[in-house]
Amino acid sequence: MNEPLPPRHPEKIHRPDQPSPPKPAWIRVRAPVSTQAVDVARLMRENRLHTVCEEAACPNVGECWGRHHAAFLILGDICTRACAFCNVRTGRPGAVDPDEPERLAASVVAMGLRHVVVTSVDRDDLPDGGAGHFIACIERIRAASPDCTIEVLTPDFRDKGDAVERVAAARPDVFNHNLETVPRLYPSIRPGARYFVSLRLLQRAAEAAPGIVTKSGMMVGLGETREEVLQVMDDLRAAGVAALTIGQYLQPTPKHAPIARYVTPEEFDDYAAQARAKGFAMVASTPLTRSSHHADRDFEALRALRGQAAS
Repeated sequence: MNEPLPPRHPEKIHRPDQPSPPKPAWIRVRAPVSTQAVDVARLMRENRLHTVCEEAACPNVGECWGRHHAAFLILGDICTRACAFCNVRTGRPGAVDPDEPERLAASVVAMGLRHVVVTSVDRDDLPDGGAGHFIACIERIRAASPDCTIEVLTPDFRDKGDAVERVAAARPDVFNHNLETVPRLYPSIRPGARYFVSLRLLQRAAEAAPGIVTKSGMMVGLGETREEVLQVMDDLRAAGVAALTIGQYLQPTPKHAPIARYVTPEEFDDYAAQARAKGFAMVASTPLTRSSHHADRDFEALRALRGQAAS
């Protein structure tokens, strides 16, 4: 008989439920039922790979998998952090799988990807936070699919020495790290992280690899103010970040942080206009925007803009 799986979020079991308001009409998504989505799911199982699409309960999984697009989650599916917004399993991770980069590269080829997003759980248990594994994945994808552009969405590598510089030096096309929320909400929403550590990480990546595209994202609807969101934009621009994503926070379970409110589509349009006015070259700001949602299209648009500017 199979033993029952441990609870997904053991640190949240005894917390009282925190209900969120009902979803408005503009928050509607489809389940991943297309043939293409089934194919992606089968490939992930066959190659023993994880995706943030599943583990983080992304609302866009049906659309993305229907397009044969997935955001790969490396270094296992158990995170050493316990953020109040995240659905990824919390606990003690297992050993790093040295063959994962090879299987990941093979999946990129099998899916015919022209742009791949590689992210990971936090691995505070590893001396380098998993930086070496990121580098191995970049190298294997480059070797197997030279024309595929690579976007990494990294953890903060807090207290891990030169991990940021090493990953940036491997020259992914996009170096992404999400600030997630405004500084005031970090203690309750992202308690294991520090706002200015994450901000400085993006700056360090740009300094280590001049010309690399740096990108960040945040959630709204957690109780932040418009002025705080605009200040985060200013902080990111001061750090040289070129690409920004803004999306609605959606509560994974009643034990997670509640939704303070649903931000309207008109407000998202306003945030997009403000971000472009502040100098972001690429902005995606809608209720269902996520870091890896349409990441391939966004990168192509950004590359085209840079090409126009250089000509």
